[in-house]
Amino acid sequence: MTNYTNARPIAVMGMSGVGKTRVAAMMRREANWFHYSIDYRIGTRYLGEAIVDEFKREAMKAPLLRDMLRSDSIYISSNITFENLAPLSTWLGKPGDPDKGGIPFDEYLRRQRLHREAEIAALADAPLFIEKARSIYGYDRFICDTGGSICEVVAPDDPNDPVLKALSQSCQIVFIKGDAAHAEALKARFAKAPKPMYYDEGFLKRIWPDYLAEKGIGEFDVDPDDFIRWGFARLIDWRAPRYEAIAKKWGVSVSARDIETATTPEAFLRIVENAA
Repeated sequence: MTNYTNARPIAVMGMSGVGKTRVAAMMRREANWFHYSIDYRIGTRYLGEAIVDEFKREAMKAPLLRDMLRSDSIYISSNITFENLAPLSTWLGKPGDPDKGGIPFDEYLRRQRLHREAEIAALADAPLFIEKARSIYGYDRFICDTGGSICEVVAPDDPNDPVLKALSQSCQIVFIKGDAAHAEALKARFAKAPKPMYYDEGFLKRIWPDYLAEKGIGEFDVDPDDFIRWGFARLIDWRAPRYEAIAKKWGVSVSARDIETATTPEAFLRIVENAA
């Protein structure tokens, strides 16, 4: 049996849907590991106030709620959890037609920049939480669920990248690599339920005018869901080499197919150990 006590902290990364959160939850639930979620940290510590402020702006548009807020008769908060990150994704928003829930592209970029800053800060907090997990809560084992966009906020070719340097010194970075079938499944799942997410600003600034030109429409004629579906299909190819570079220079790669078969903590740790 794998020795949990001597297991090095692990940071899992990869596209949404490859098994990061499932594995992290399994390690927390079945092996008593501390589960540090980057997206949860972003949505609570770094963007929590901005998220709630946006909810309040929406509530102020309704006369009844406006009066209740002004008189402190109601309280608005974000009930974000590891399993439900909707408050964060909803705050990020989608650009396009305001009648379909869209926001101006410039505002969309502003929120993306705030998310980038928050994500970098949350990743930089991982070593701190390894110590806090041990000294405050008594956890000897630690797993970090990095979320899907770590590859957008680091420079894997820079040996002094502050985020990757700190993370790799404190954790074993594990890239869960999907195959072509995973990519197609992700696209199909996203097409059914498109959700806002973080993108590299340079990537966004390139695909936005491409989309407008391809559709022959203006900014406020854009169907927000159609744009993010269109963009997500391109995002998978954009991110793939960035994940690969991180794994090659800072960690290890494991197959998402193998991770699917890891139904116990021991099985997951064996896969990681064999890749190291």
